[in-house]
Amino acid sequence: MGDATESLMHSCNDLALNASYYLKAGAHFVTIIKANCIDLTVSAEAVFAQEVKKLQAEQFKPAKQITLEHACVVGGYCMPKKHKAAT
Repeated sequence: MGDATESLMHSCNDLALNASYYLKAGAHFVTIIKANCIDLTVSAEAVFAQEVKKLQAEQFKPAKQITLEHACVVGGYCMPKKHKAAT
């Protein structure tokens, strides 16, 4: 595997590590997921879902996903919890 492919395989992990150092809580992110560089043995949709779950496990809150050949995911990092209004 080439360096670019290996780098893409770990892009969600790298995004999480960089976010922990450089993003403030509540910041927003954009990332590209190239399914064919991560796992050719399953469908692209399955790869996108798996990578989004990884992001969620690292405190990212994906808000939108645009899927063409690759997936572009936009959302927030360490988003504050919404409080219910007292009634």
